Amino acid sequence: MSIEEATRRRVTVLSSHLNPTRFTYSDPLSASLCSARSDSDDNNQNCVFCNIVRGQSPALKLYEDDMCLCILDTNPLSHGHSLIIPKSHYPSLDATPPSVVAAMSSKVPFISNAIMKATGCSIFIQRVN
Repeated sequence: MSIEEATRRRVTVLSSHLNPTRFTYSDPLSASLCSARSDSDDNNQNCVFCNIVRGQSPALKLYEDDMCLCILDTNPLSHGHSLIIPKSHYPSLDATPPSVVAAMSSKVPFISNAIMKATGCSIFIQRVN
């Protein structure tokens, strides 16, 4: 990806957070490949989140440590819509070790405060998926 393409993508994602699309219940919902009950290398290669962690797919990182990564959602439902994802592949939340869930959860106060300050919002809504 050229610098110009990367810059254009960054501006597009940032702009989408200034005027986010609104979710309607008529939007089709589908599970990602990560929802499969398989932890095979094939599944990891097709996982959009694994590709982001490996640096193979572009993302705007808000936070990163050895256990997790926080990125801006590319199709935000609201101002500051972001995702905290583990750096290791897990097919579902119930398959994710409690220590990893705890590590991600412990970052929520820090990340939420930063997002609220950056967006000028006075509330933060957390959803677990």
